[in-house]
Amino acid sequence: MLSTMMDVPLTITAIMRYGTTAYADAEVVTLTAVGSRRQTYRMTGARVAKLANALRSLGVDGDQRVATLMWNNAEHLEAYLAIPSMGAVLHTLNLRLDPQVIGYIADHAGDDVVIVDATLVPLLARVLPHAPSIRHVIVTAAEGETEFVPPAELAALGRPVHSYEALLADQPATFDWPEVDERSAAAMCYTSGTTGLPKGVVYSHRSMHLHSMAVCMNSVFGLSDVDRVLPVVPMFHANAWGLPYAAMLAGSSLIMPDRFLQPEPLVRLIEAERPTIAGAVPTIWNGLLQHVRANGGDLSSLRLVPCGGSAVPHSLMEAYEKELGVTILQAWGMTETSPLGSVAHPPVGLPDEQAWQYRDTAGRLMCQVEHRLIGDGGVELSCDGEAVGEIEVRGPWVTGSYYKDDDPAKFHDGWLRTGDVGKIDPLGYVTLTDRAKDVIKSGGEWISSMELENALMAHPAVAEAAVIGVADDKWGERPLAAIVLAEGATANAAELRAFLAERVPRWQLPERWSFIAEVPKTSVGKFAKTVMRDAYANGEYEVVEAR
Repeated sequence: MLSTMMDVPLTITAIMRYGTTAYADAEVVTLTAVGSRRQTYRMTGARVAKLANALRSLGVDGDQRVATLMWNNAEHLEAYLAIPSMGAVLHTLNLRLDPQVIGYIADHAGDDVVIVDATLVPLLARVLPHAPSIRHVIVTAAEGETEFVPPAELAALGRPVHSYEALLADQPATFDWPEVDERSAAAMCYTSGTTGLPKGVVYSHRSMHLHSMAVCMNSVFGLSDVDRVLPVVPMFHANAWGLPYAAMLAGSSLIMPDRFLQPEPLVRLIEAERPTIAGAVPTIWNGLLQHVRANGGDLSSLRLVPCGGSAVPHSLMEAYEKELGVTILQAWGMTETSPLGSVAHPPVGLPDEQAWQYRDTAGRLMCQVEHRLIGDGGVELSCDGEAVGEIEVRGPWVTGSYYKDDDPAKFHDGWLRTGDVGKIDPLGYVTLTDRAKDVIKSGGEWISSMELENALMAHPAVAEAAVIGVADDKWGERPLAAIVLAEGATANAAELRAFLAERVPRWQLPERWSFIAEVPKTSVGKFAKTVMRDAYANGEYEVVEAR
C-alpha cells in the first residue's frame, strides 16, 4: 500500500524561498572595518536571484561547481543559497590551507567559477596557477570601493575577472528556479585531513534539508525567529555546522563576523548585535574568556554556545557558566556527517552534578544518526557505557563515499568509520577517549590524550595543553605533555604532574614535559598533533622530566 502524500523534493531552494519570504524582515548583519552593514532577508532573496542570473550569464547552466573563497558575510550567504538552488554545486574552499593544496582541491572538484572576497585576492593569485579548471573569477567589493579595478595580482593569470556588484547590478531580481532532484549534489566540502590529500564530501539537497531541520529541533539548538545567530565557525568548514541554512529555515537573523575573528572585535560585535546563539571551536571561546577577564565585556545575550571541533575542556564550560552566565553546549561531528552527529544536552531533571557528567561527553547521538561500536577484529561491542572501540555511524546526512575516491578503509559494510575511539551508553551518549591515530598505547594499555589534556587545562596556570605519544624503550609509548602557560602565570612540570596525579591513575602521568609558546593548530582549529610529533622527533621541543 502506497501513501497518499505528495512527493515534494527536500531542497535548498525550498529553504531559500521560505526564509526570504516568510521571514523577509529578518536581517543579515556583516561586520566591516568601519561598522556593520545590514540587509533584510527580502533584499537577500533579490540578490540571490541576481547572483543566479549572473552565474547563468557566465555559462553556469548545469551542475558545474562554483567555488567560494570567502569569509562569513552576506555575499557568502547569497552564494550558499543561489548556487545550489539554480542546480549548480557550491564548493567552499578552506582559505587556511596552503595555496597549492587549495588549488589541488579546486582542480580535483572541477571548479568552474570562483567567488573571492577582495581581502583574499592575494591568496587566490597563489591558488590559480594550481587550479586550471577555473574559467572565471568574481571579486566582491572592497570596503569603500566606488569603481571596480581588476586586481593586478589576477590580471596576468589569464582568467576573466568580474566585479560581484557590477555583475549583480545588470541582472533581474527574479529567477526561474529549476525543480532539482533532492538527491542531486547541492554542495561539497573537502576534509582538512592532517595526513594525505583532502577528500571531497558531496552533500545532497535532501541531506542538507534534513540536517537543517534537525539543527532547529529543541533537542539540538532549538532555533526560531526570535534568535540571532552568530556563526563564528567558518562557512568553509563543514557548512558552518549547518547554522546558515538552519537560520534561514527558522527565520533567525544572521550576524556575520567576516574576517574579524579576534577576541576584541568579536566581543564588540556580540555587545552591539546581541546574538542569542554563537558557534565556534574551543580556542575561540578560550580567547574570548581571557579577553573578557582582562578587559570586561557583556556576552549575556548568548543563550547557547554550540562548541566542537575538539573536546571542550570542562574548565572552559564551567568558567562561562559561573563568570558570564553563558551555557556552552558540547557537540560532535565531522565533515563527513554534515557535520552534526551528537549534542550534549543532559537528560531532563538531573541535579547539576549528574548533569555535568553528560555535558562533559560528546553528547547524545541525534535522531537519524545510527551508531555502533567496533572493537579489535571487527567485532561489534555492546553500547553499555563501558566497552571501548571505534565509533561507526550511518544516516541520511552521513557520507557513504568520497568524491572520486573510494577509500574503502573509511567505510565498513555501509557504515562510516569515524576514526574516533570511545564508548557509547544505552541512552546514546558518546564519550570520546581519543582519535584512533592519537591514542597512546603504553605497556599494552591505552591512555587517552584527551582526558589528560582536559585535566591539565583545569589548572589555572594552563592556557592550553596538548598531549602526544612518544617512543619509550620500556613501555613502547609514553605521553608527552606540551603546555602553554596563561599570560603572567607560572608553573613547573612537578607542580602540574602533582595536580594531574589527583585526577588520573598514576601510571598515566607523563614523565616528559615541554613548555611551548603555542600549540600548532590545523586549518579548522584542532590541535595539529602530526606537526607536534614531527617537532618532537626533530628535537624542536625542550623536554624536562618530572617523575
